Amino acid sequence: MKICLTIPEARAASRDARASGKRLGLVPTMGALHEGHLSLVRAANAQCDAVAVSIFVNPTQFGPTEDLSKYPRQFDRDCRLLEKEGVEILFAPSVEEIYPNGEVTWVLVEGLSEKLDGRSRPGHFRGVTTIVSKLFHIIEPEAAFFGQKDAAQLAVIRRMVRDLNFSIEIIACPIKREPDGLAMSSRNAYLNREERGRALVLQRSLQRAQQEFQAGERNAAKLISAAKEVFAREPLVALDYFEVVDPGTLDLVERISQKTLVAVAAYVGTTRLIDNTVLEP
Repeated sequence: MKICLTIPEARAASRDARASGKRLGLVPTMGALHEGHLSLVRAANAQCDAVAVSIFVNPTQFGPTEDLSKYPRQFDRDCRLLEKEGVEILFAPSVEEIYPNGEVTWVLVEGLSEKLDGRSRPGHFRGVTTIVSKLFHIIEPEAAFFGQKDAAQLAVIRRMVRDLNFSIEIIACPIKREPDGLAMSSRNAYLNREERGRALVLQRSLQRAQQEFQAGERNAAKLISAAKEVFAREPLVALDYFEVVDPGTLDLVERISQKTLVAVAAYVGTTRLIDNTVLEP
């Protein structure tokens, strides 16, 4: 595995891979890798001839009160995991390498970036789309792999790719879960034992909405009400949002008649977690 710390190194390694006729896949990450990340790497290996992974804790997608300083960093461990998976290129730049003169130029997907997580975390998706567009320009992959857990992010990136004419296939991979059902996240490491148990309320709320849907309910407000009843029984978890939306536009849906995203975010202690499911009539 070639470890690239600078943009010129990453560009050269990527161009070498493409010059040899390889289909190059990219998995963008912030490190602290878990099985969810590795499932993206495996999907990339299955669909591409070479895989590049980026590790960069992007400061521009964190708000002033968020967890940038304490975000887990496990670079040596991450390298071992990626080598084991057969990753060809690891791009691990410093903040100074990516933003040498500060940040004055932004990529913003208007409309979508203010919904779901974007509403709760102002400026978050502006940071995401800016760094992802930078990575796309530097690595120039044929395909990029993202997890379905970050469904709002996926919608925002798909729209950015479409609007800016990136010739990159965006591939969504299924949510990976712990044995008890909790969606895998680097932030799960923040949870103490008691919080870890409470965090399961996110999946239980989604399951309740699924059950109501499978029983024939198509009214989004009634699905939301049923899910909020689940949260009411876990008062130490603070619900951020529970919404039923179009998976492409993130617009609210009143009645489910086609593929629909049900998304939830909540604070377990000081840790914000997200999860979602897709309903299809």
